Amino acid sequence: MHNTSAQYDQVIARCRDLFVNKMKDYGPAWRILRPCSLTDQIFIKAKRIRTLEINGESKVGEGIWPEFVGIINYGVIGLIQLELGYSDVIDISRERALELYDHHIGETKRLMLAKNTDYGEAWRDMRTSSYTDLILSKIQRTKEIENHDGRTLVSEGIAANYQDMINYAVFAMIKHDEAQNN
Repeated sequence: MHNTSAQYDQVIARCRDLFVNKMKDYGPAWRILRPCSLTDQIFIKAKRIRTLEINGESKVGEGIWPEFVGIINYGVIGLIQLELGYSDVIDISRERALELYDHHIGETKRLMLAKNTDYGEAWRDMRTSSYTDLILSKIQRTKEIENHDGRTLVSEGIAANYQDMINYAVFAMIKHDEAQNN
C-alpha cells in the first residue's frame, strides 16, 4: 500500500535540502527574477528532461532526476515571486525564504491531496514521460497567461499552473524512488 503523503514529504525534503544549500551559497539571489524568467527556467529543465527521455543519453553527465528537483524548486520560487513580486535587490532573509518555501509547498501538497482523492491516484499508472509532457503543456499555458498580463477568462492562473508543475515533478520523483527500491 502506498503512502502518498509520506512519499511526497520525502521528495520535498530532498528538494528543500538542496534549496537550503543553494541559499547558503547564493542567498535568495532569485528575488530579482520575474515570474516569466522562472517560467523559462522551468521550461529549460523540462525541455532537457524530454530530450534525455528521447535520446537516452546525457552529454554533461547529469540525468533526468536533478532536473525534476529543479522544476520543483523553481516552481516554489515562482509561487513566492507571485506572492511578493520581484525585487531589484535581495530583500528577504534566508529564514524568511524558507518560511515562504514551506508555506507554498504546504499549499501545493494540500492541492495534490485533494486532487489525488478526486482522481484516485491515477498518476501512479502514468508514464514519467507523460509528466514531462504535462509540465511542458503547463509551461505553454503559463507563458500565454503571462503574455496576457496574468489575466484569464475561465482558466486557472499562473500559481495553479506552477503548483501542477511541482506536483507532476513530485510524482515523477516518487515513481523513480519506488523503482529504485524494487
